[in-house]
Amino acid sequence: MLYSLLRPLLYRLDAETAHGLALSVLKFMPRRAAPSSGPLSTSVAGIHFPNPVGMAAGFDKDGEVPDALLGLGFGFAEVGSITPLPQAGNPRPRLFRLVEDRAVINRMGFNNGGGEVAAQRLAARLGNPGVVGINIGANKDSADRIADYATMAALMAPLASYLAVNVSSPNTPGLRALQDEGALAGLLDGVLAARGQGPSAPPVFLKVAPDLQPADIDAIARIAIDKNLGGLIVSNTTITRPPLASAHAGEAGGLSGAPLKALALTTLRSFRKATGGAVPLVGAGGIATAEDAWERIRAGASLVQLYSAMVYEGPGIARRITAGLEALMRRDGFATIAEAVGSE
Repeated sequence: MLYSLLRPLLYRLDAETAHGLALSVLKFMPRRAAPSSGPLSTSVAGIHFPNPVGMAAGFDKDGEVPDALLGLGFGFAEVGSITPLPQAGNPRPRLFRLVEDRAVINRMGFNNGGGEVAAQRLAARLGNPGVVGINIGANKDSADRIADYATMAALMAPLASYLAVNVSSPNTPGLRALQDEGALAGLLDGVLAARGQGPSAPPVFLKVAPDLQPADIDAIARIAIDKNLGGLIVSNTTITRPPLASAHAGEAGGLSGAPLKALALTTLRSFRKATGGAVPLVGAGGIATAEDAWERIRAGASLVQLYSAMVYEGPGIARRITAGLEALMRRDGFATIAEAVGSE
């Protein structure tokens, strides 16, 4: 209710300023406990998640508020993308609300304060409860982007519940080419070697684009199985443009929110078929309600993530979705989330 009253005031600010304000508020909010185990608890890639609803990367780029996000009811928080060196990202304006479409377009360009600063911040929270994934990327002007990912894997592995390798942002020129079969296999070999081995080594997830061809999906699925990845995050923003009503529809960048829902769901189903359930999937893109989340789970997602929907629904969205998921799980006769995965 409070957010519905404040939203018109927030929408008078440009989207990036409002986002910065939201981060500031979360930094100074009284700390609330992370969710505890309950009916929605599930295990994926050897990690125990108190519920399957996570905050996607992009909201907390520098790892400033993961514990505050967990306190909002998210079962896990993914911070980043973080690159080895600080970078300013693309020129502003670069973040746009498409209110009529309940969507967002961004062309941020991996703006962040760099790996060393984020690592110090994340090291200070070690020992706190909760699942915190770290999304890693490469610097725009790097001479060796594959080496950047290995550098970040070595730096962040001791601090992460899982590592998420982001090769699917449309806002760093040439980055999506790393999804090609040959480049991807070499990149993941470097990341896995740099991450280390043993029981303390975090699983590695790969974040993919929704704009892949069937042959690309098959190739990525083969690599994910061969490299024993912890999971695939399906999907990042789209560079396609379905019909949109907003005046910002023509802005360059990645589109997220409600218009991405159908494409992200189709891509998730394709990855479920291609992997045969051998690799856990994380459903993302256009999830705003418990019904949306349940549809992804039934389609094959072990976990789900959101970000853009919080712009429209407010900070109570995680608790609303988890409450709805529990009711849907009971309605359909499932005792656990794991039982429901892929049950459509």
